[in-house]
Parts: sequence; structure tokens; C-alpha cells
Amino acid sequence: MKRLWAPWRLRYIQQLDKGEEDCIFCCKPGECNDRENLIVYKGECCFVIMNRYPYNNGHLMVVPYAHTASLEGLDDPTVMELFHLVRRCTRALTEGFRPDGYNIGVNLGRVAGAGIDCHVHVHIVPRWNGDTNFMPVVGETKVISQGLMDAYDLLKKCF
Repeated sequence: MKRLWAPWRLRYIQQLDKGEEDCIFCCKPGECNDRENLIVYKGECCFVIMNRYPYNNGHLMVVPYAHTASLEGLDDPTVMELFHLVRRCTRALTEGFRPDGYNIGVNLGRVAGAGIDCHVHVHIVPRWNGDTNFMPVVGETKVISQGLMDAYDLLKKCF
């Protein structure tokens, strides 16, 4: 297997096993730099943040402010806003990126693939015809063709 050096991921890997007091989804919305934190929208109960380690260009997450690991831990107004924002994300992504489809999902628990398993969140991943090419299949490498800040600026306008 070939190696792709990605030293910027070390910060992400190191924070995975920290306690709940270090939850990035709890800390980032309270900071005063939404652009640096990749937060494109703040609602009453939830916010929208770009994934710093995206599966595809424009990979968004809708996150409740409430710190809970399960959907059952959310009140009805939060659940309603959470899924209204998922819909708003698909509209913004359609306007800004024009994908051919979406993967939308929630990973509940570490065994289900949740990288941050202590704070529930919904992933919205835009997909394009042909976005899986030889690189991930043969080269085991995913190519992200747009910088995070360029994607942020485009999505921010769409919200």
C-alpha cells in the first residue's frame, strides 16, 4: 500500500480520545471566528459546519448545540431545526456546487463510524457522477479539488 502523508490530520486524531469537556462541537460555536472554524450558519438550536476532513468538496455537518450522543437526547424543536437545516444544506450545496446527489447520514456510536461519538451530528456529502475514479480505487487516495476556504466562501453566500 502506498502512503499519502497528511500531517494536518494529526490534530484531529489526537482529539478523538479527549473527554467531553473538549468537544469541538460544543467549543467552536461560542468562539468569535466562524470562518476559521468553518461554521457557515448558526440557528437557534443547531449550526452548520464544514467538515475539516471532507469526504468530498462541500461536506457539511448539521450539529445541535445540545451535547448528546443520541437522537433521543434532543428535544422536539432541536430535531425539527436539525432536519430543516439538512434540507437547507442540500439547497445551498445545489446552488453552490451543483452535485448530482447526496449521501446524508448519522453515525451513532464509535462502532457505527462516528469520529466524534459524544455529540450527535448529521453529515451531508455532495456526490457527482464519476466522483469515484481510479485514485481511491487503485491509488487508495481521495482527491479533494477545492480548498476549504474557497468552499467556505462559496457556501456562506448560499446561506
